[in-house]
Amino acid sequence: MDKQEEAFRELKKRFMKELVLAVLNLDKKMKMEVDVSDYATGGVLSMKCGDEKWQPVAFLSKSLNKTKRNYDIHDKEILVIIRRLENWRYLLEDTKYKFKV
Repeated sequence: MDKQEEAFRELKKRFMKELVLAVLNLDKKMKMEVDVSDYATGGVLSMKCGDEKWQPVAFLSKSLNKTKRNYDIHDKEILVIIRRLENWRYLLEDTKYKFKV
């Protein structure tokens, strides 16, 4: 077996063994983190668990089309924030703790 195949099998084993996403609890604090590159946007919705660690409950990434790749960086950042708020609105509206601006 070559090194790539061995590494792939090890990753599969670890993903199946360890918790990847936490089960959402709307009574816990939530935070949203986003990132943007020249070609894609991404975001993670996390929840503060009992051990005071943040665990991911959802993630999402999306490629930028040719037009959006030409946006200025601040426009790309606003775009990813809006997209993630739209995607996770149904989760964030029902949380006990509300976002403060």
